[in-house]
Amino acid sequence: MKDIMGMMGKIKDIQGKMERMQEEVAAMECEGVSGGGMVTVRLSGKGQMLGVSIDPSMFKEDDVEILEDLIVAAHNDAKGKVETMMAERTKELTAGLPIPPGMKLPF
Repeated sequence: MKDIMGMMGKIKDIQGKMERMQEEVAAMECEGVSGGGMVTVRLSGKGQMLGVSIDPSMFKEDDVEILEDLIVAAHNDAKGKVETMMAERTKELTAGLPIPPGMKLPF
């Protein structure tokens, strides 16, 4: 019973830390780049797209499909960075807790 009470105390402590982490992550930004810097996408820590920057040389009629692909690639790059950042923060937060591998905490 002593172990359960200790674990409950740790969980309450982690709740507060998790709330602070969620606020910090929401304020963070990650940038994804594709096409050698021709397209840049900025995402919030929660994965919302904040902006897109496109090199003016990409605005040619015959380059539309390439531009679309580069936007998707830049978005995916930024999203991967957000997910990596979240995984690192979560790992720091839950260090020492017996959480099953692969379990994702709600964000």
